Amino acid sequence: MDRDLLAHLPVVLAVARRGGFGAAAAELGMGASAVSHAVKTVEERLGAPLFARTTRSVALTEAGASLMASLSPAFEDIRAAIERLRSARGQVTGLLRINAPRVALPIAITPVLIELARRHPDLVVEIAGDDGLTDIVAGGFDAGVRLGGMIAQDMIAVRLTLPFRAILVAAPSYIEARGAPATIEDLARHNCIGYRLIASGGVYAWDLAQNGEDVSVKVRGTALVTDSTYAKALALEGVGIAYIFEPLVRTEIEEGRLVQLLPRTAIEEPGLFLYYPRHASNAPKLRAFIDAARDVLAPDAKAGG
Repeated sequence: MDRDLLAHLPVVLAVARRGGFGAAAAELGMGASAVSHAVKTVEERLGAPLFARTTRSVALTEAGASLMASLSPAFEDIRAAIERLRSARGQVTGLLRINAPRVALPIAITPVLIELARRHPDLVVEIAGDDGLTDIVAGGFDAGVRLGGMIAQDMIAVRLTLPFRAILVAAPSYIEARGAPATIEDLARHNCIGYRLIASGGVYAWDLAQNGEDVSVKVRGTALVTDSTYAKALALEGVGIAYIFEPLVRTEIEEGRLVQLLPRTAIEEPGLFLYYPRHASNAPKLRAFIDAARDVLAPDAKAGG
């Protein structure tokens, strides 16, 4: 085989995966001109254009798509074989790419990354904080994190946390100024911190429990956010009432900096799960993450999956 051609193929794969020369260059730690040269070299050796380029976009040609469909699994098999060999010698290496909603980062990701850095210093974990329900396979991720009820059935799921509640909280300063709601209907008279859904663009209606049934409650307020941690920050400043997962505010409630409101309206969420395609089950880097999660998040991560 043409050694020069073979050496440039991973660069072509990166351009296809990232959808552009600049993004591929950043991922590979190369200059944009070097990436362009690699792609040009492959195209010249194969005698066919692999990418259709415009000033605004880069897309695979029919020939490029056909080549990538064959190359991607082959290179993945090579990478997995190398990682398994290193793992057998006690080394876990490579790049583990995980897509996770931002709310999951402090709850289930940060503690695991701390432990992985200690156990496997040669493993790089890339976390994409993403609330848009991205397709992890199409996005080139090894795994994703979601609430249990939002995972496709063809994926393998491993529990990271026990179920937890979605609750209402406000700062003592807000309650002193505006009072505390006594019923769900009272929320209409309060400043509620709303959520803009990234995937649909709509405003999230709060899911609450009333008389044993789940109800969706449209709220209004002076702030709309896309990040639960920012809703928490606004609540701590006394801006309004936040709807948030209890683990995110457990410490603040214990310290008295936030107060739970209408506790009987809280609903239970299924908890966070790591999920991944079946073919990735034996990847050493993924097993390393799962093992660390089960130890660090115990007893949560040992409760199921």
